[in-house]
Amino acid sequence: MGNKIIGILMIVGGFFMVWKSLSLLKTFGRIDWAEEKWGPGASNLIYKLLGLMLIIVGILIFANLLGPSFMANFGKFFSSLNY
Repeated sequence: MGNKIIGILMIVGGFFMVWKSLSLLKTFGRIDWAEEKWGPGASNLIYKLLGLMLIIVGILIFANLLGPSFMANFGKFFSSLNY
């Protein structure tokens, strides 16, 4: 039950990050590294990509896919997590 609530909150939060990325840009400012490496407007893209990643992780948590099967396939990348 807890995974479903956390997953839904992450999906909703990621949706708002993608939808309101300009508001995030105004609130938190530009990301200098992104603007330097990728050009003007890249900070907005970074906020949208972070929101999209949050949505994907939220879906994985909601569907309970971050369990043993995920760790069996990708466990070497996340060795600090104990599943």
